[in-house]
Amino acid sequence: MTTTPPPIDLPAGLTARALAQADARAVFEVMAAAELLDVGEVVIEEADIIGDWQRPSFDVGAQTIGVFDGDHLVGYGELSWADRCDAAVHPAYRGRGLGTALARWIQATARAAGSRIVGMPVPSGSPGEVLLRSLGYQQRWSSWVLQLPEGREIVSQPLPQGYSLRIATSEQDRVAAWQVVEDAFLEWSDRERTSYADWAAMLVDRPGFEPWNLRLAIDPDGAVVGVSVVLLADECGYVDKLATRKDQRNRGLARALLADSFAAARAHGATRSELSTDSRTGALSLYEKVGMVVTSTWVNLAIELEPED
Repeated sequence: MTTTPPPIDLPAGLTARALAQADARAVFEVMAAAELLDVGEVVIEEADIIGDWQRPSFDVGAQTIGVFDGDHLVGYGELSWADRCDAAVHPAYRGRGLGTALARWIQATARAAGSRIVGMPVPSGSPGEVLLRSLGYQQRWSSWVLQLPEGREIVSQPLPQGYSLRIATSEQDRVAAWQVVEDAFLEWSDRERTSYADWAAMLVDRPGFEPWNLRLAIDPDGAVVGVSVVLLADECGYVDKLATRKDQRNRGLARALLADSFAAARAHGATRSELSTDSRTGALSLYEKVGMVVTSTWVNLAIELEPED
């Protein structure tokens, strides 16, 4: 991928440049302002951005762009993965064509990288959904953010005989966890396998990571057969990943890991727990059965890209 981003057509008075790791805080603030208006809560964390951008496979200078009013970041876009992008415009700067400009820039960047489709999740009914649909984007799937409300009882779930739960304590544990998560998620997602180095950058090397964040289900032979990743964001315990090895399903391992994650987050100060799932997984009913409720609905919208001449 070239390190020179494509040009972007901006309203008068605004400028653009490629972003750098030092811009992560400013990007978080723009995204947080947009999420707060569109869904009533801030879902993103600055640590999420830092973790994503420090992946070995990610070139911040080539895959991001920031729009500025003077020295103030007011919009940003990035080609996160081959077919996944992210973008946000500060609510005070909406209605000026920035969203369209960022969408065009992302399409050009993705096309130059050889992608044939690119898309992103946006809150259902939001200005972002209206804009992308007007530009020809089509829905790929739906997703939901669910919450275990404050004060809701956490009931521990039984494990099959000989199985146990524990935190990851070694590099071997982390590699095994990566394999379980990637195998499970690749059953329903159409993408390349995430390398261990990228996975570790987003989790183990993520700011604030602690060993208790990576929780494992162990079979009687000592193998890692289930994984939960639970992160603490202020008073919210967010279950970022939940996966069970295919041959170990329907034994209650996912429910046991989920209850264990909720309890661990609460023990570390969380008053509520959240996670997200989408229509490709078929897991929505699992989370509702343990008392979680949907707090927001998102749609993943994408557009097919014509090859460059």
